[in-house]
Amino acid sequence: MLLKFSVGNFLSFKNKTTLNLAATSIKEHNDTNIFSTERSALLKGAVIYGANASGKSNFIRAMSTMRRLVLLSFDKSSTNVLGVTPFLLNTETEKAPSFFETVFIINDIRYRYGFEVDDKKIHAEWLFEAIMSAEKPLFLREENGIEVMKNFPEGKGLEERTRDNALFLAVADQFNGKIAKRILQWFNNFNTISGLSHEGYKGVTFKMLENKQTSLALLDFYKKLDLGFDDITISKKIFDPKEFPYDIPESLVKQLVTDLEGAFKMDIRTIHKKYNAKDKVVGKVEFDMRSQESAGANKLFNISGPMFDVLNGGGVLVVDELDDSLHPLLTLAVTKLFNSKEFNRNNAQLVFATHDTNLLYYGNYRRDQIYFVEKDQYGASDMYALVEYKEEGKTIRKDRSFEKDYIEGRYGAIPFIGNLSNIVTEWQEK
Repeated sequence: MLLKFSVGNFLSFKNKTTLNLAATSIKEHNDTNIFSTERSALLKGAVIYGANASGKSNFIRAMSTMRRLVLLSFDKSSTNVLGVTPFLLNTETEKAPSFFETVFIINDIRYRYGFEVDDKKIHAEWLFEAIMSAEKPLFLREENGIEVMKNFPEGKGLEERTRDNALFLAVADQFNGKIAKRILQWFNNFNTISGLSHEGYKGVTFKMLENKQTSLALLDFYKKLDLGFDDITISKKIFDPKEFPYDIPESLVKQLVTDLEGAFKMDIRTIHKKYNAKDKVVGKVEFDMRSQESAGANKLFNISGPMFDVLNGGGVLVVDELDDSLHPLLTLAVTKLFNSKEFNRNNAQLVFATHDTNLLYYGNYRRDQIYFVEKDQYGASDMYALVEYKEEGKTIRKDRSFEKDYIEGRYGAIPFIGNLSNIVTEWQEK
């Protein structure tokens, strides 16, 4: 369960910025949008708005980067770079390390884990544990070494085994540390996906449709969305080199044949009713999902696997550009899954970036779930929740029209569009 995620000096985020999923005291949609643990009440997700190039995607990339470093830093060699870019528009930050920190709950124990890192090395790393209310350190890493506390015995003796570009937590996991293993598993269930480049998630959906226990929920979801087909068939076919396009260079074909030897191709077909002249059903027709269904249907199919995987496991799903290629009602349907007691029985959380302002009206989001990202005049992004926003010294009331206010620019985080008629006039005069 995610409580907070913070990032600083990374891409367009110069200063520390935090997404907080701890529910505030406001009384909105308490029966659907929050869930309670022994420690606190948490939100089932958040929605992030902002103009193009404001930093929405960069915030999600920060989440993805932290996850990648936690899960993969141990596998790198000592010469590998870490793929971290600081805020480059300021002389104080361009050479400084980036900051990442996450607060989360595992088995009713709160952990706070973070690190400071540049492209070549880990500058600092820390892990705190709060079994009751007081927070105690498990280990602290600084430039001059790693201090392992007595309540983290699994880390003893691993200090000298940790490379400069490897996380100590990942090293402890490799040596079967119990706490480290639990935390690495939490990060494994902290999934970030792209709503633009979603083809790669099809395999997850395919596996879930192959499983009888998970396929029923997916098929029921497709039918309720009225995507234009009645059913789906899936099958595996041995890869056939004859299916390559004729214009691919022969050298590339030979390489691909070698790489894909013994591989399977996923064949996904949708089932449609066939009618006669009197509009009576006379049979069925199969369509190829990729080539004969819409871009929106393909996207929904591709991301539905990761969605239901998180819903079943109770993890965190972070999606950039969720609404791309989707009708607003389909986007709404996806978000409602996570606020549904029927589908979200394990308190999964959904965080996503979007331009779909309809959700500010129809989505039934609380003010502490709505976030805005905006860049200042120096190119630095900032993010703030609607519940924090003040107008004339007062917080925004829950009965305001959030969508109307946002479009009118009351909350910021919208593009500044000049007088387009001037552009047209200047163009015509040339």
